[in-house]
Amino acid sequence: MITLINPFNGCALYRSNRGYADEFGNFFPNVHGHIPFVDDSNYADSFGFQWNKFRKTQIDREQHNCEQSRERFFAQTGWHEQDLSAKDVLELGSGAGRFSQVFLDYTKGNLYSVDYSDAVVANYRNNGHHGEERFRLFRASVYEMPFPDNSFDKVFCFGVLQHTPDFFKSIECLVAKAKPGGEVLVDFYPVRGWWTKIHAKYFFRRFTRRMPYARLLHLIEKNVGWLMSLYFFFDRLGIGRLVNRFLPICDIRGTMPRDLTRKQLREWVILDTFDMFSPEHDHPQRIGTVKKWFEELGMKITFAGYVRYGKENFRSAVVRGIKE
Repeated sequence: MITLINPFNGCALYRSNRGYADEFGNFFPNVHGHIPFVDDSNYADSFGFQWNKFRKTQIDREQHNCEQSRERFFAQTGWHEQDLSAKDVLELGSGAGRFSQVFLDYTKGNLYSVDYSDAVVANYRNNGHHGEERFRLFRASVYEMPFPDNSFDKVFCFGVLQHTPDFFKSIECLVAKAKPGGEVLVDFYPVRGWWTKIHAKYFFRRFTRRMPYARLLHLIEKNVGWLMSLYFFFDRLGIGRLVNRFLPICDIRGTMPRDLTRKQLREWVILDTFDMFSPEHDHPQRIGTVKKWFEELGMKITFAGYVRYGKENFRSAVVRGIKE
Protein backbone atom coordinates (compact mmCIF):
# COMPACT_ATOMS: atom_id res chain seq x y z
CA MET A 1 0.00 0.00 0.00
CA ILE A 2 1.28 3.45 -0.94
CA THR A 3 2.03 5.82 1.93
CA LEU A 4 -0.02 9.00 1.71
CA ILE A 5 1.45 12.44 2.30
CA ASN A 6 0.12 15.93 2.81
CA PRO A 7 0.97 17.38 -0.61
CA PHE A 8 1.36 20.88 0.85
CA ASN A 9 4.08 20.08 3.41
CA GLY A 10 5.31 16.58 2.51
CA CYS A 11 4.44 15.08 5.90
CA ALA A 12 3.11 11.54 6.16
CA LEU A 13 -0.62 11.14 6.63
CA TYR A 14 -2.10 8.76 9.16
CA ARG A 15 -5.59 7.36 9.44
CA SER A 16 -7.73 9.50 11.69
CA ASN A 17 -11.40 9.51 12.52
CA ARG A 18 -13.12 9.39 9.12
CA GLY A 19 -10.11 10.66 7.22
CA TYR A 20 -6.36 11.32 7.36
CA ALA A 21 -4.23 13.75 9.38
CA ASP A 22 -0.55 14.68 9.62
CA GLU A 23 1.52 15.25 12.74
CA PHE A 24 0.59 18.95 12.78
CA GLY A 25 -3.11 18.25 12.92
CA ASN A 26 -3.95 19.05 9.31
CA PHE A 27 -7.00 16.91 8.57
CA PHE A 28 -8.36 15.61 5.28
CA PRO A 29 -11.78 13.94 5.62
CA ASN A 30 -13.24 11.08 3.64
CA VAL A 31 -16.05 12.69 1.65
CA HIS A 32 -18.39 10.38 -0.28
CA GLY A 33 -15.62 7.81 -0.82
CA HIS A 34 -12.76 10.15 -1.74
CA ILE A 35 -10.16 12.28 0.05
CA PRO A 36 -10.18 15.93 -1.15
CA PHE A 37 -6.98 18.00 -1.33
CA VAL A 38 -8.42 20.91 -3.34
CA ASP A 39 -10.85 23.78 -2.99
CA ASP A 40 -14.41 23.23 -4.13
CA SER A 41 -14.01 25.33 -7.28
CA ASN A 42 -11.17 25.26 -9.83
CA TYR A 43 -10.43 25.22 -13.57
CA ALA A 44 -11.74 21.65 -13.88
CA ASP A 45 -15.28 22.47 -12.71
CA SER A 46 -16.77 21.78 -16.16
CA PHE A 47 -15.63 18.16 -15.92
CA GLY A 48 -17.29 17.72 -12.55
CA PHE A 49 -20.51 19.08 -14.02
CA GLN A 50 -20.42 16.83 -17.10
CA TRP A 51 -19.40 13.60 -15.41
CA ASN A 52 -21.97 13.84 -12.64
CA LYS A 53 -24.58 14.63 -15.31
CA PHE A 54 -23.44 11.80 -17.62
CA ARG A 55 -22.19 9.38 -14.98
CA LYS A 56 -23.01 6.15 -16.84
CA THR A 57 -22.67 7.24 -20.46
CA GLN A 58 -19.15 5.94 -21.18
CA ILE A 59 -19.08 3.08 -18.65
CA ASP A 60 -18.88 -0.16 -20.65
CA ARG A 61 -21.01 -2.24 -18.31
CA GLU A 62 -23.80 0.36 -18.52
CA GLN A 63 -23.90 0.35 -22.33
CA HIS A 64 -25.39 -2.56 -24.26
CA ASN A 65 -22.87 -4.29 -26.52
CA CYS A 66 -20.22 -1.56 -26.08
CA GLU A 67 -16.63 -2.23 -24.99
CA GLN A 68 -14.96 0.91 -26.26
CA SER A 69 -13.33 1.79 -22.95
CA ARG A 70 -11.86 -1.70 -22.52
CA GLU A 71 -10.61 -1.79 -26.11
CA ARG A 72 -9.01 1.64 -25.82
CA PHE A 73 -7.45 0.92 -22.40
CA PHE A 74 -5.66 -2.28 -23.37
CA ALA A 75 -4.69 -1.04 -26.84
CA GLN A 76 -3.15 2.15 -25.53
CA THR A 77 -1.39 0.61 -22.55
CA GLY A 78 -0.23 -2.58 -24.26
CA TRP A 79 -0.81 -4.25 -20.88
CA HIS A 80 -2.11 -7.75 -20.25
CA GLU A 81 -4.52 -8.44 -17.43
CA GLN A 82 -2.23 -10.84 -15.59
CA ASP A 83 0.72 -8.40 -15.73
CA LEU A 84 -0.98 -6.05 -13.29
CA SER A 85 -1.58 -8.41 -10.37
CA ALA A 86 -0.58 -6.72 -7.09
CA LYS A 87 0.87 -3.74 -8.98
CA ASP A 88 0.33 -0.24 -7.61
CA VAL A 89 -1.02 1.91 -10.44
CA LEU A 90 -1.74 5.65 -10.53
CA GLU A 91 -4.51 7.01 -12.75
CA LEU A 92 -4.69 10.77 -13.27
CA GLY A 93 -7.88 12.42 -14.50
CA SER A 94 -10.32 9.58 -13.97
CA GLY A 95 -13.56 11.51 -14.58
CA ALA A 96 -16.57 9.26 -14.04
CA GLY A 97 -14.26 6.24 -13.97
CA ARG A 98 -14.56 4.66 -17.42
CA PHE A 99 -10.97 3.40 -17.29
CA SER A 100 -11.07 2.85 -13.53
CA GLN A 101 -13.89 0.39 -14.23
CA VAL A 102 -11.87 -1.46 -16.87
CA PHE A 103 -8.80 -1.67 -14.65
CA LEU A 104 -10.75 -2.87 -11.61
CA ASP A 105 -12.99 -5.33 -13.49
CA TYR A 106 -10.31 -6.92 -15.67
CA THR A 107 -7.13 -6.89 -13.56
CA LYS A 108 -6.07 -7.63 -9.99
CA GLY A 109 -3.94 -4.51 -9.59
CA ASN A 110 -4.32 -1.75 -6.99
CA LEU A 111 -5.62 1.54 -8.38
CA TYR A 112 -4.96 4.99 -6.93
CA SER A 113 -7.22 7.30 -8.92
CA VAL A 114 -6.99 11.12 -8.94
CA ASP A 115 -9.21 13.79 -10.45
CA TYR A 116 -9.17 17.56 -9.91
CA SER A 117 -12.94 17.94 -10.18
CA ASP A 118 -15.85 16.58 -8.22
CA ALA A 119 -16.25 13.93 -10.91
CA VAL A 120 -14.72 11.76 -8.15
CA VAL A 121 -18.26 11.53 -6.77
CA ALA A 122 -19.43 9.90 -10.01
CA ASN A 123 -16.39 7.60 -10.10
CA TYR A 124 -17.08 6.39 -6.57
CA ARG A 125 -20.72 5.72 -7.41
CA ASN A 126 -19.60 3.69 -10.43
CA ASN A 127 -16.68 1.80 -8.88
CA GLY A 128 -16.71 2.16 -5.10
CA HIS A 129 -18.05 -1.38 -4.71
CA HIS A 130 -14.52 -2.70 -5.39
CA GLY A 131 -13.51 -1.61 -1.88
CA GLU A 132 -10.56 0.31 -0.47
CA GLU A 133 -8.24 -2.70 -0.66
CA ARG A 134 -7.92 -2.19 -4.44
CA PHE A 135 -9.45 1.20 -5.19
CA ARG A 136 -8.55 4.48 -3.53
CA LEU A 137 -9.90 7.77 -4.82
CA PHE A 138 -8.53 11.29 -4.34
CA ARG A 139 -9.56 14.76 -5.42
CA ALA A 140 -6.27 16.51 -6.06
CA SER A 141 -4.28 18.54 -8.57
CA VAL A 142 -1.70 16.85 -10.79
CA TYR A 143 0.73 19.41 -9.33
CA GLU A 144 -0.07 18.50 -5.72
CA MET A 145 -0.77 14.78 -5.44
CA PRO A 146 -0.79 13.07 -2.01
CA PHE A 147 1.88 10.46 -2.81
CA PRO A 148 5.66 10.41 -2.33
CA ASP A 149 7.80 10.46 -5.45
CA ASN A 150 9.00 7.10 -6.82
CA SER A 151 5.93 5.22 -5.56
CA PHE A 152 4.10 3.57 -8.47
CA ASP A 153 4.78 0.61 -10.74
CA LYS A 154 2.72 2.20 -13.51
CA VAL A 155 1.17 5.61 -14.19
CA PHE A 156 -1.41 6.40 -16.87
CA CYS A 157 -3.30 9.51 -17.91
CA PHE A 158 -5.91 9.41 -20.69
CA GLY A 159 -7.76 12.37 -22.19
CA VAL A 160 -6.54 14.89 -19.64
CA LEU A 161 -3.14 16.48 -20.27
CA GLN A 162 -4.38 18.92 -22.91
CA HIS A 163 -6.83 20.27 -20.32
CA THR A 164 -4.16 21.17 -17.74
CA PRO A 165 -2.58 24.66 -17.57
CA ASP A 166 0.99 23.45 -18.16
CA PHE A 167 1.33 20.30 -20.30
CA PHE A 168 5.07 19.81 -19.65
CA LYS A 169 4.79 20.33 -15.89
CA SER A 170 1.91 17.85 -15.78
CA ILE A 171 4.08 15.18 -17.43
CA GLU A 172 6.90 16.04 -15.03
CA CYS A 173 4.60 15.42 -12.06
CA LEU A 174 3.47 12.06 -13.46
CA VAL A 175 7.05 10.93 -14.08
CA ALA A 176 8.01 11.93 -10.55
CA LYS A 177 5.46 9.53 -9.03
CA ALA A 178 6.69 6.48 -10.98
CA LYS A 179 9.33 4.18 -9.48
CA PRO A 180 12.67 3.82 -11.27
CA GLY A 181 11.87 1.15 -13.85
CA GLY A 182 8.20 2.09 -13.68
CA GLU A 183 6.12 2.85 -16.76
CA VAL A 184 4.38 6.13 -17.60
CA LEU A 185 1.97 6.46 -20.52
CA VAL A 186 -0.30 9.21 -21.74
CA ASP A 187 -2.67 10.00 -24.56
CA PHE A 188 -3.62 13.49 -25.70
CA TYR A 189 -5.15 15.61 -28.44
CA PRO A 190 -2.56 15.68 -31.23
CA VAL A 191 -1.51 18.50 -33.51
CA ARG A 192 -1.63 16.82 -36.92
CA GLY A 193 -0.70 19.87 -38.99
CA TRP A 194 -1.37 23.55 -39.55
CA TRP A 195 -5.05 22.80 -40.06
CA THR A 196 -5.62 21.30 -36.57
CA LYS A 197 -6.95 24.54 -35.07
CA ILE A 198 -8.92 25.50 -38.17
CA HIS A 199 -11.93 23.94 -36.55
CA ALA A 200 -15.30 25.03 -35.16
CA LYS A 201 -14.15 24.02 -31.70
CA TYR A 202 -11.40 26.61 -31.52
CA PHE A 203 -13.61 29.37 -32.91
CA PHE A 204 -16.60 28.80 -30.62
CA ARG A 205 -14.55 27.98 -27.51
CA ARG A 206 -13.67 31.67 -27.20
CA PHE A 207 -17.28 32.15 -26.13
CA THR A 208 -18.52 28.79 -24.86
CA ARG A 209 -15.84 28.19 -22.22
CA ARG A 210 -17.07 31.32 -20.42
CA MET A 211 -20.72 30.32 -20.50
CA PRO A 212 -22.53 28.91 -17.44
CA TYR A 213 -22.43 25.12 -17.80
CA ALA A 214 -26.19 24.59 -17.57
CA ARG A 215 -26.77 27.21 -20.27
CA LEU A 216 -24.18 25.66 -22.58
CA LEU A 217 -25.63 22.19 -22.08
CA HIS A 218 -29.15 23.47 -22.82
CA LEU A 219 -27.89 25.14 -26.01
CA ILE A 220 -26.31 21.89 -27.18
CA GLU A 221 -29.38 19.79 -26.32
CA LYS A 222 -31.62 22.24 -28.17
CA ASN A 223 -29.56 22.08 -31.38
CA VAL A 224 -28.10 18.59 -31.40
CA GLY A 225 -30.83 17.06 -33.58
CA TRP A 226 -30.42 19.22 -36.68
CA LEU A 227 -26.63 19.33 -36.26
CA MET A 228 -26.46 15.51 -36.26
CA SER A 229 -28.68 15.40 -39.36
CA LEU A 230 -26.43 17.89 -41.14
CA TYR A 231 -23.31 15.98 -40.07
CA PHE A 232 -24.62 12.71 -41.55
CA PHE A 233 -25.91 14.49 -44.67
CA PHE A 234 -22.42 15.76 -45.51
CA ASP A 235 -21.01 12.36 -44.60
CA ARG A 236 -23.31 10.63 -47.12
CA LEU A 237 -22.23 13.10 -49.79
CA GLY A 238 -18.63 12.04 -49.20
CA ILE A 239 -17.50 15.49 -48.07
CA GLY A 240 -17.89 14.99 -44.33
CA ARG A 241 -14.18 14.94 -43.53
CA LEU A 242 -13.77 18.31 -45.20
CA VAL A 243 -16.97 20.08 -44.12
CA ASN A 244 -17.92 18.63 -40.73
CA ARG A 245 -14.93 20.17 -38.95
CA PHE A 246 -16.73 23.50 -39.38
CA LEU A 247 -19.91 22.30 -37.65
CA PRO A 248 -20.23 23.02 -33.90
CA ILE A 249 -20.60 19.34 -33.00
CA CYS A 250 -18.20 16.56 -32.04
CA ASP A 251 -16.70 14.18 -34.61
CA ILE A 252 -19.36 11.46 -34.53
CA ARG A 253 -17.79 9.03 -37.03
CA GLY A 254 -14.33 9.48 -35.54
CA THR A 255 -15.25 8.89 -31.88
CA MET A 256 -18.60 7.12 -31.45
CA PRO A 257 -19.05 3.33 -31.19
CA ARG A 258 -21.09 1.90 -34.05
CA ASP A 259 -23.50 -0.20 -31.99
CA LEU A 260 -25.11 2.57 -29.94
CA THR A 261 -28.88 2.89 -30.02
CA ARG A 262 -30.34 6.16 -31.34
CA LYS A 263 -30.92 7.34 -27.77
CA GLN A 264 -27.40 6.39 -26.68
CA LEU A 265 -25.86 8.09 -29.72
CA ARG A 266 -27.65 11.34 -28.98
CA GLU A 267 -26.46 11.22 -25.36
CA TRP A 268 -22.85 10.52 -26.38
CA VAL A 269 -22.92 13.36 -28.90
CA ILE A 270 -24.28 15.82 -26.33
CA LEU A 271 -21.61 14.74 -23.84
CA ASP A 272 -18.71 14.92 -26.30
CA THR A 273 -19.86 18.26 -27.71
CA PHE A 274 -20.11 19.71 -24.20
CA ASP A 275 -16.65 18.26 -23.48
CA MET A 276 -15.38 19.97 -26.63
CA PHE A 277 -16.66 23.45 -25.80
CA SER A 278 -16.62 23.75 -22.00
CA PRO A 279 -13.06 23.17 -20.66
CA GLU A 280 -11.03 26.18 -19.59
CA HIS A 281 -7.86 24.71 -21.17
CA ASP A 282 -7.36 22.93 -24.51
CA HIS A 283 -3.72 22.59 -25.55
CA PRO A 284 -3.10 19.90 -28.22
CA GLN A 285 0.52 18.87 -28.82
CA ARG A 286 2.64 17.23 -31.47
CA ILE A 287 3.60 13.64 -30.73
CA GLY A 288 7.26 14.50 -31.31
CA THR A 289 7.08 17.28 -28.73
CA VAL A 290 5.62 15.01 -26.04
CA LYS A 291 8.21 12.34 -26.88
CA LYS A 292 11.00 14.92 -26.46
CA TRP A 293 9.60 16.02 -23.10
CA PHE A 294 9.52 12.41 -21.89
CA GLU A 295 13.16 12.01 -22.85
CA GLU A 296 14.14 15.26 -21.12
CA LEU A 297 12.55 13.90 -17.94
CA GLY A 298 14.67 10.74 -17.98
CA MET A 299 12.24 8.38 -19.71
CA LYS A 300 13.26 5.66 -22.14
CA ILE A 301 10.66 5.78 -24.91
CA THR A 302 8.96 2.47 -25.69
CA PHE A 303 6.30 3.89 -28.03
CA ALA A 304 5.39 7.26 -29.55
CA GLY A 305 2.75 7.38 -32.26
CA TYR A 306 -0.84 6.50 -33.06
CA VAL A 307 -2.59 3.48 -31.54
CA ARG A 308 -5.54 1.88 -33.36
CA TYR A 309 -8.36 0.22 -31.45
CA GLY A 310 -11.86 -1.17 -31.85
CA LYS A 311 -13.72 -2.40 -34.90
CA GLU A 312 -14.20 1.25 -35.88
CA ASN A 313 -10.40 1.56 -36.13
CA PHE A 314 -10.26 4.65 -33.96
CA ARG A 315 -6.84 6.12 -33.31
CA SER A 316 -5.20 7.87 -30.36
CA ALA A 317 -1.93 9.73 -29.97
CA VAL A 318 0.06 7.86 -27.29
CA VAL A 319 3.51 8.14 -25.73
CA ARG A 320 4.88 5.45 -23.39
CA GLY A 321 8.15 5.29 -21.53
CA ILE A 322 10.14 3.61 -18.75
CA LYS A 323 11.67 5.71 -15.97
CA GLU A 324 15.40 5.15 -15.96
